[in-house]
Amino acid sequence: MSALDRNRLWSRLSTAVAAHPEPLPTPLMVVDLDAFDANADDLARRAGGTPIRVASKSLRVPDLIARALAHPGFEGVLAYTVAEALWLAQAAISDDIVVAYPSVDRGAIARLVASPAATARITLMVDAVEHLDLIDAVRGSGPASAQVRVALDIDAGLHLPGRTHLGPKRSPLLDLDAVLALAREVVARPGFRLVGAMTYEGQVAGMADDIPGQRARSFAVRRVKAASVSQLAHRRARIVAALRGLTRLEFWNAGGSGSMETSAADPVVTEVTAGSGLLVPTLFDHYRSFVPRPAAFFGLPVTRRPGPGIVTVHGGGLVASGAAGPDRLPTPWAPAGLSLTALEGAGEVQTPLTGEVADRLRIGDLVWFRHAKSGELFEHTPTAHLLAGDALVGTATTYRGHGLAF
Repeated sequence: MSALDRNRLWSRLSTAVAAHPEPLPTPLMVVDLDAFDANADDLARRAGGTPIRVASKSLRVPDLIARALAHPGFEGVLAYTVAEALWLAQAAISDDIVVAYPSVDRGAIARLVASPAATARITLMVDAVEHLDLIDAVRGSGPASAQVRVALDIDAGLHLPGRTHLGPKRSPLLDLDAVLALAREVVARPGFRLVGAMTYEGQVAGMADDIPGQRARSFAVRRVKAASVSQLAHRRARIVAALRGLTRLEFWNAGGSGSMETSAADPVVTEVTAGSGLLVPTLFDHYRSFVPRPAAFFGLPVTRRPGPGIVTVHGGGLVASGAAGPDRLPTPWAPAGLSLTALEGAGEVQTPLTGEVADRLRIGDLVWFRHAKSGELFEHTPTAHLLAGDALVGTATTYRGHGLAF
């Protein structure tokens, strides 16, 4: 967004808050529904007809998950814990939920295996025999009447000579033999049904490749992405051909918001995943494959004016997970022209901001920030306020607001 667009956003958000009939507490989290819906439409276009599974971790607001699912092209949820999947199923958000990560939550697994309705709707992820052993241990020695649906999480990193591996360090299923060995174990065990596979190419989907001022790095990232896409297409084809002799998979999940086109283009892939692309945090700003439309913001009030060219806002320390660095800090976004200080960064109780525009801000004005990672922002509030046009049109309760912490 240009500085002009960011200033227009500041005016739009500030006007909407000022027109609200009641004072709103800060930090004030707002979702721009116009941008959210436009992002959903663009993701569906980029997927080219391949169904998109909603990554709940990147939203964490049930109403927004449901809103995404209501868009053409979106089907099912990719959850991040078994407890969350059970809650989403009970709340009727979706009847097709895949848990993206292996779980050792015995209590949640016990609730799952005790419910035929839940086992019919929820698929668990596994990448080791120990995951099957734990489910069996929870299930006990009784008859395994309800079959547990499982999918294999298969490594999707780029394998280079010399055992170099580029990509998320997720699954130990690095080659065809390892995949087939676990698949045979699942098929042979009573009480389990192998229904799917996942290959998350994080080094393609989750890495910006058009970073201003970093041409060499951006070029290197694009080369890694191209090599990964080519190698992974070959590996997927070999694996799916070998699995046909064991079982018929219902789905093959792949990709993320940054790899819609390449993931969906693989004929093996039956569905792709997106979540961050709906809200567009700052880590998704610099991709060649799509134009970002930021849809999530949080407002903090100016409480001090320490001197010329500087203001202090209340709060601000909403730092994203991952490798610590400046890119994990929130970004002062609207009005344009404000920056964090190198010495203090984003503070828990106050955050100083510098820039010429600071002199035009008054005590009580709101400065709007963007979070670095999608979904994590809503761990800090019970309520997301919904913006449509120039007005706040309602609220949505976050997981935290529902008393949930997954």
